[in-house]
Amino acid sequence: MKSVFNPPSVRKPFGHYNHGVMVPAGASLLVTSGQLGIRPDDSIPADVSGQAELCFEAIKAILEEAGMSFADVIRISAFVTKREDFGPYMAVRDRYTMDPKPVSTLIVVGGFTRPEFLVEVEVTAAKVF
Repeated sequence: MKSVFNPPSVRKPFGHYNHGVMVPAGASLLVTSGQLGIRPDDSIPADVSGQAELCFEAIKAILEEAGMSFADVIRISAFVTKREDFGPYMAVRDRYTMDPKPVSTLIVVGGFTRPEFLVEVEVTAAKVF
């Protein structure tokens, strides 16, 4: 069973995430590369919500191939190119995350390998047996 940590001496999380998640010994660990909002046919949605949806769908496929689900995600790291994209990105993230909520980091970056990319997401998951 995963344990979550939100000490009263630390400001409450800004959104739907926890400050700390601990996984018991013996759990299987999966770390993904950053996923971009691009379809298999190389088309890219113009907005951050559409790209974030593709990021999380790609992560879902990776999790499933590893015998996991979003319930096993313990950490999300995301990168957006505009501060105003925080809200739309988090709305998509919150549809995919499950309880207990993972820890989460969201950073504004100057850009990605191609200018049309607006968001990149990577996760760490741990399957507890």
